[in-house]
Amino acid sequence: MAFVHSFSFPITAKPFRAFPNPQTPSFPSRSTLPFHNLLTRRHSSLTTSHVFFTWDDVVRISQPESLPDDDPSDLKCYSDKIKFCNRGHEMQSEFRSFVIEDQIVGYIHNGFAENLRSYQDVFTFPPGQVTLHSSLSSPEDRTRAVGDVVKSLGEELIPGIRNEFYPVTSAFGAPIYFSLERAAAPYFGIKVYGVHMCGYVEKDGKEFLWIGKRSQQKQTYPGMLDHLVAGGLPHGVACGDNVVKECEEEAGIPSSISKGAVPVGAVSYMDIDGYSYKRDVLFCYDLKLPESFMPKNQDGEVESFKLIPVTHVANIIRRTPFFKPNCSLVIIDFLFRHGYISPECFGYLDLLQSLRSGSCS
Repeated sequence: MAFVHSFSFPITAKPFRAFPNPQTPSFPSRSTLPFHNLLTRRHSSLTTSHVFFTWDDVVRISQPESLPDDDPSDLKCYSDKIKFCNRGHEMQSEFRSFVIEDQIVGYIHNGFAENLRSYQDVFTFPPGQVTLHSSLSSPEDRTRAVGDVVKSLGEELIPGIRNEFYPVTSAFGAPIYFSLERAAAPYFGIKVYGVHMCGYVEKDGKEFLWIGKRSQQKQTYPGMLDHLVAGGLPHGVACGDNVVKECEEEAGIPSSISKGAVPVGAVSYMDIDGYSYKRDVLFCYDLKLPESFMPKNQDGEVESFKLIPVTHVANIIRRTPFFKPNCSLVIIDFLFRHGYISPECFGYLDLLQSLRSGSCS
């Protein structure tokens, strides 16, 4: 393991735009961690927002011999990744319910709610709640009024505004009360749904996963690893249709292939960080790809792709902070479903259950 001690690369901490909260960075502005330290500090580095590494680093870390004492049957490092997406349960009392038509559609931090009090023609404040003014009776009126507030609050309070909208609802498939700017979703604590797809290849009896490296220009998690295709579920788009759209945009997968994506379930998490309350449900899909297929990004959001053995992807998740946090959950779910995590592993059922720590509704 001599090479481990001689290898180092920089990790730069810049504030996340949405998660974790930009007001609570966990690292100083610049630090350089030796490769060996990175491997052994498996969870503490997860809060860095900008980790600089190359595919060579990824491949090296993924090799079984890079950390001979690592036990793939030890599920603790997987559990740590899931816990990182489910922080802040003890802070729930700091939030008030966001209620529309007697239905709880979100949760708003008391501190953030103070920024809304000056918009008296949009928000009202019953005890322990925030709701919308009774004059806003239609989804269109609510979307316009709340959207104007979000724009007025601006990037300082709601960073990463991108003019993309999520439906506000009490549960998946329930009536939609209005649409909300994507960047504002965690500050209003609404349920957010997305589609995440693992693209895999079978070669010589072994499975490989296509892994993407996010563009350095991404507003969130620039330069980090991602699975092949993922995207939020916007207003008015069905899950299957969204998978086909994202496949084309993110990986250049034609619909003739992407329509073969198989829905395989969902993972969920609930993360509180400062004023942010994320309640996300990710619908998971698998797509078996031809050996000859080579993904090609079309929308500038992915820097490059690499085909990696599934067992090595598991090593990367356990050993490093290289993956975007919620992507780790989706890949851990893949590992369960494809037999890479077995019931003989201590903590099997607890880990399986924790993949749905948030409400799947």
